[in-house]
Amino acid sequence: MPHVLESPRPDDALALGPLQLRVWLETYPCEDAGIDEAWIREQHGSSATADGIAGWRAFIEAALRQPDLLFCLVARSGAEAVGFVCGRRDEAVTLGPMYLLNEAQGQGLGDRMMREFLVWAGDTPVRLWVTDYNTRAIRFYRRHGFEAMGERELWRGRLPNLRMVREP
Repeated sequence: MPHVLESPRPDDALALGPLQLRVWLETYPCEDAGIDEAWIREQHGSSATADGIAGWRAFIEAALRQPDLLFCLVARSGAEAVGFVCGRRDEAVTLGPMYLLNEAQGQGLGDRMMREFLVWAGDTPVRLWVTDYNTRAIRFYRRHGFEAMGERELWRGRLPNLRMVREP
């Protein structure tokens, strides 16, 4: 089934919160970093709760009101959301979150999502954080012109991230 990219509707928040948790559970477990399912659920499980879903709804509604400042696209396979890409504009553009379920990867969908996002970003520098052991994501971002800047953070004391930037 072909994938469709479209702007989310406020009711999509019901799917995006749980989808975000599901993608985290697929993407981030790492024994060496001490990141397992329990840690992910403790740190990010709120995305699938009523509060997390309300946060998604508020973001989607704000993006619909301010499309020049906030960006969000949902990737669907039929009626099911299989990924999303979001961003914010201030002195630079921040990409994130951007996720696809494992089952939707490797089909060009991420490239389509990134192209749409970069058109929205225009001539503004784009920055993001990526987990340093997520080599597939790092390769993807490099393919789209992002470079590691040497800046690092340890999110919530455990998840090792590095900053990548794409200059216009």
